[in-house]
Amino acid sequence: MTNKHFKYKERLRSFRYAFRGIGILIQSQHNAWIHAFATMAVIMAGMLWGISKGEWIGIILAIVVVWVAEALNTAFEFLADAAIPSFHPLVKNAKDIAAGAVLLAVIGAVAIGVMIFGPHLAETIKAIR
Repeated sequence: MTNKHFKYKERLRSFRYAFRGIGILIQSQHNAWIHAFATMAVIMAGMLWGISKGEWIGIILAIVVVWVAEALNTAFEFLADAAIPSFHPLVKNAKDIAAGAVLLAVIGAVAIGVMIFGPHLAETIKAIR
């Protein structure tokens, strides 16, 4: 076990790497653009309808789960492509499973969104009529 001392410069550098990774994710993945649009739309809807603190917690957790799933899927795809650049059926299966994990996260986020925003939308429609 090495005895490494805490160094602020190294901690700051790790944040720079993390932000660089988020930039690569957004620049390289079209689905991340969709997630970014959906994130902004949901945040605006939450502000418009003045959702509660508890509802914000659900929305924030749903957003974070989708973004984390997309980031891990992207990292996995980059690693798989670097390890085995040519087609391999097991790599294809692993990539499909990782993409499926993102889809599951999105389905869960949509369900949370419907549960939270559905009543607000219904009230808005009722008020318009």
